[in-house]
Amino acid sequence: MEKFTVLEGVAAPVKQINVDTDAIIPKQYLKTIKRTGLGKGLFSEKRFRDDGSENPDFILNKPAYRKAKIIVAGDNFGCGSSREHAPWALLDYGIRAVISTSFGDIFYNNCFKNGVLPIKVSPEDLEKLFDDADRGANATLSIDLEKQEIRGPDGGVVKFDIDAHRKHCLLNGLDDIGLTKVKQGQIEGYEAKVKAERPWV
Repeated sequence: MEKFTVLEGVAAPVKQINVDTDAIIPKQYLKTIKRTGLGKGLFSEKRFRDDGSENPDFILNKPAYRKAKIIVAGDNFGCGSSREHAPWALLDYGIRAVISTSFGDIFYNNCFKNGVLPIKVSPEDLEKLFDDADRGANATLSIDLEKQEIRGPDGGVVKFDIDAHRKHCLLNGLDDIGLTKVKQGQIEGYEAKVKAERPWV
């Protein structure tokens, strides 16, 4: 998993509340178990019209936000069904962080396991960040995970809280497999000890 240390990029405002995982990545994209290639399906029912052409009104289709790395979202982002494809799609598109007041629990957990940083902020701070994100090409935010700070284009700072273990994993690029590999020496030592003590097993 790619490390998350400092992220600087354009923030796209998605002001709808209760954006569920089916809106993030519609069900027709769930046939694959690959983590790549899902960016094309991100918000596809909103990004594209029925004839396949782009919907110019959708935020990620606007020129200023096509290269967005951050989403500033309304309350309860990522609610709905459990699908790990949602953070996969965000990451494949280039989104590394989502900021909201609240998230669906399963989506929130899946983000950490896949290198996407979900940040919870107060309603007041979210409004400030929406103001920053509304600036289009000038809507660059900087997220410093070590300092737990979001810095706006005018130098304003929003602090955020994060679980210490999850922070450690993101800073060091450790998913569940990576966490296991960190203890590989201990695991191999235990296996050798057991084999010596119980060779019949």
